[in-house]
Amino acid sequence: MQYGKLLAQEHPVVADVVIPIPDSGVSAALGFSHASGIPFDMGFIRNHYVGRTFIMPENEQRARGVDLKLSILPEVITGKRVVVVDDSIVRGNTVKRRVARLREAGAKEVHVRISCPPIRTPCFFGIDFATSSELVAYSRDVEQVRTFIGADSLGYLSNEGLLAPFKDGPKKFCRACFTGEYPVDISQMRGKLDLEQQQAEED
Repeated sequence: MQYGKLLAQEHPVVADVVIPIPDSGVSAALGFSHASGIPFDMGFIRNHYVGRTFIMPENEQRARGVDLKLSILPEVITGKRVVVVDDSIVRGNTVKRRVARLREAGAKEVHVRISCPPIRTPCFFGIDFATSSELVAYSRDVEQVRTFIGADSLGYLSNEGLLAPFKDGPKKFCRACFTGEYPVDISQMRGKLDLEQQQAEED
């Protein structure tokens, strides 16, 4: 909840309801609601039989997965200014589709809040993020990402906010996907990634 509270302080907004992307955004959305005084509700209902969509290999497959994964409750959304809270934006296509669906369901405004900084560079340490060129925040600033996803406003938690709960600050935590500063030499890993990307383009 602490990240959600910090997010509300860093990026306040006038709205009628705060909804999470379940299940990844629930804790931050509760914190955002508590700090802002905007009521919390479940505007999305999740289908737990659909897997992780951001790691699906094809855009069309991810899009179908997004539509199957979450259903909208119109009574929570229609005619309201909505704050949508999630933990991250990777490629941006998923949140773009969700913003569009909220508008189709009758949302008056859609404000997106993300409880981490923009993901700008790949992770080479266990999380299979995309290449840099596929990350929506790699070559776009926050306003350009907002335009891409179609939201009325967009706010990310700052790097300072991300580290605020921890006494040791940046010393013990890798933030390479946010800052581009890797704790070890990644030249060999990056070469492998570039080769895989080149092979995929040739295929």
